[in-house]
Amino acid sequence: MRILVTGGTGFVGHHVCVALLEKGHEVTAIGLRRHPAQAVSHERYRYRSADTSRPGDWQVEAERADLVVNLAGRTILKRWTPAYKREIRDSRVRTTRHVAQRLRPGAVLLSTSAVGYYGDRGDDVLTEDEPPGDDFLAGVSREWEAAALDAAGRGVRVAVMRFGVVLGSGGGAMERMLPAFRLFMGGPLGRGTQWMPWIHMHDLVRAVFFLMEGAQRRGVFNFCAPYPVTSRELAETLGRVLRRPSRMPAPTFMLRALMGEVASTMLASQRVVPRRLLEEGFRFRFARIDEALRDLVQTTDHKGREHS
Repeated sequence: MRILVTGGTGFVGHHVCVALLEKGHEVTAIGLRRHPAQAVSHERYRYRSADTSRPGDWQVEAERADLVVNLAGRTILKRWTPAYKREIRDSRVRTTRHVAQRLRPGAVLLSTSAVGYYGDRGDDVLTEDEPPGDDFLAGVSREWEAAALDAAGRGVRVAVMRFGVVLGSGGGAMERMLPAFRLFMGGPLGRGTQWMPWIHMHDLVRAVFFLMEGAQRRGVFNFCAPYPVTSRELAETLGRVLRRPSRMPAPTFMLRALMGEVASTMLASQRVVPRRLLEEGFRFRFARIDEALRDLVQTTDHKGREHS
């Protein structure tokens, strides 16, 4: 298939592109950087630099594509000024509109969203049918998903992927957590009682293929492991895997002082479960946090030895 990946040089996008190429697909990736560090060298891979929040000739790639994996979006882990909040929204909502408007009938759109859709929900168990929250990220997620689902009315099969915290080697949450834990400074965020939905990168990529290959799979899917954990459980498990203490929390007041409004998102509680993936028959390779962290620490250590 001819596949377009927006945000194709990001943490998730790079892994998705590599997996698609391994399966024999033709892949075009779009990102903001002219010379991205995460670009792939392969005869069936092309890269285009473009700001997808703006219309442009890059949209020809969407017209040509049999399938689009839409992963574009500026990081939320940066202090939110009013201008940066517009960038967060535009990079997601406008990109998705620009892609969806140009897809031909019969194409497939797998479009990212996030568990931020649900807002801060305490101990409530959250399946795909739960209503959205009322904070900034929930509002962005509602618009983001609506922009994708609008393409369904034009004959496009649309599946929305609500990502939890993605755990993988080479970036993301693990890249931020491991150095602190290795230096005996790891611990939970805030009080540590908030639920954190998570997914191993290996299962995320497998779930992308699961949706690609299921012609009737459409609508919203929670992309997270079936057993969410609290921030404290995550820290304690990583500490055991690394044989390090895990009792040095990042205090709430410090997070708010350093990060501002985004700290509320980092401390939000979302007990999300992947009901629809499980009902459709998807089986997680890494369903529990201990096996996921052991695998990722071993992978990181192995890569470190290779480059030493």
